[in-house]
Amino acid sequence: MDSSKKSRPLRCVFYSHDTMGFGHIRRNMLLSQAVLKACPDAEVLLISGVREAGRFTLPPGADSLILPSYIKTPEGKYLPRSLGKKIKSLVKLRAQVIYAALNVFLPDIMVVDNVPRGAMRELDLSFPLLSSNNTHMVLGLRDIIDDPQSVKYQWDKQENNEAIENFYSSIWVYGDDKLYDMRKEYYLNSSIQRKITFTGYLDAACRTQTESPRDGILPPQQPYVLCVVGGGQDGFHLARTFACAVLPEGMQGILVTGSMMPEAQRLTLNQLIADHPEKRIVEFVAEPLKLLRHASSVVAMGGYNTVMEILTFGKAALIVPRVSPRQEQWIRAERLAQLGVMDCIHPDKLTVEFLNEWLAEPHNFVSPRDVLNFSGLEQVAESVQVMMKGRVICKESLSWQ
Repeated sequence: MDSSKKSRPLRCVFYSHDTMGFGHIRRNMLLSQAVLKACPDAEVLLISGVREAGRFTLPPGADSLILPSYIKTPEGKYLPRSLGKKIKSLVKLRAQVIYAALNVFLPDIMVVDNVPRGAMRELDLSFPLLSSNNTHMVLGLRDIIDDPQSVKYQWDKQENNEAIENFYSSIWVYGDDKLYDMRKEYYLNSSIQRKITFTGYLDAACRTQTESPRDGILPPQQPYVLCVVGGGQDGFHLARTFACAVLPEGMQGILVTGSMMPEAQRLTLNQLIADHPEKRIVEFVAEPLKLLRHASSVVAMGGYNTVMEILTFGKAALIVPRVSPRQEQWIRAERLAQLGVMDCIHPDKLTVEFLNEWLAEPHNFVSPRDVLNFSGLEQVAESVQVMMKGRVICKESLSWQ
């Protein structure tokens, strides 16, 4: 091999568009940690669309590029979160920022979270560049995307199949096909099915713990129930129900609203608990695992990362999933409840009286590790090492050194 193709550290990009909650960035942090453990000299760039990404502590060897943010309406429509009012202008800005970063960084591997073409097709501009660089493109998917008919409609509309066939070499499904096998559930052609690897679930207990004064909260000494509602923009119903619930005697309650909950709703919650010193409201916690690890039980919405973290620690949990605009959370919660590892209830049926009863009764769930595969991080690390065997580094890609 000539000097123009000499080796240099692995460069890996994790992209997430981020419109609701913090699950995407937390998952990519966990994945980047696995890559850096397998390849300690690697250079990892996380491209994220959530401004709170700057409040997370990244592992050594990783850094982040934070894009101006989108929000998604209840109908599934993208809008600028703050910057201007024209979505097309924001898409163009984000697409060109992403392209500029990739053009300099020239990753060996790029893992795209959930949306094959990026939000609003913002990755389309960069695909030819990544192809010419021989970047190994990976699509990372949650175990469940949505109900089969909706997935087919959305993927056809967004022309995802063409993008996957033309630009992606691998698909990592962060799940266990015993719970949900998208190869059988979804209308995927054979060439896409052949790219799929079920990694197993990502073991959040392996995430590096960091002490951060920015979190501003320590677990109480007394037993406590933890209520989490993701980013908070659609979590008010569950949060209000929890704020009004009667906790068992001697039990504390911590409600994490998320930084995206509207201020008026957060003020209402503070008024509801004003005369209940056993309850406490926290707006944002960058590292929730410490609170989760020590909680007696958990009441939560059904975001993928939240559910996986609950399963990781085997916590008694009631999941109140989001049911619109996607059925993803409801499908997952129902199937996990059928396995006996947690309880779930449709949000339309959630009442204060129901929650009071659930909090008061004892729970004896099946251990998640007895029925599900949690070796996802090991599988990802092995896949990265295989990808990097025999890789060729072109002369232009050495410019970052």
